[in-house]
Amino acid sequence: MLYAIICQDVDNSLEARKATRPAHLERLEKLQDEGRLIIAGPHPNIDSEDPGQAGFSGSLILAEFGSLTDAQAWADADPYQAAGVYANVIIKPFKKVFPQ
Repeated sequence: MLYAIICQDVDNSLEARKATRPAHLERLEKLQDEGRLIIAGPHPNIDSEDPGQAGFSGSLILAEFGSLTDAQAWADADPYQAAGVYANVIIKPFKKVFPQ
C-alpha cells in the first residue's frame, strides 16, 4: 500500500538539512531503485523552486510500504529525523486515484 509521509521542519532547519541531505537522499534512492518511491521533495518556505536562505518548511514522501508500521519505522530512521530537521511527522495511508 502507498503511504504519505508528511514532515514539518523545525524553524531554521536549512543548515541541518544541508548537512544531512546526502544520507537522506541515499535512502530515497534505495526506495526508488526498489520501485517503491512515487514522489518525494521538500516544501520551500517561499514561492520558489530555489528558496535560497529562506529554506524549507518540510517534506513530502509518497512511497509503497508493506504496512503502516513499516512506513513508520522507515520514517523514524530518516537521517533528517536524527538530525533534528523535523518537528513533526505524520504518516497516512494513501489511495492513488489519478493518474491512472
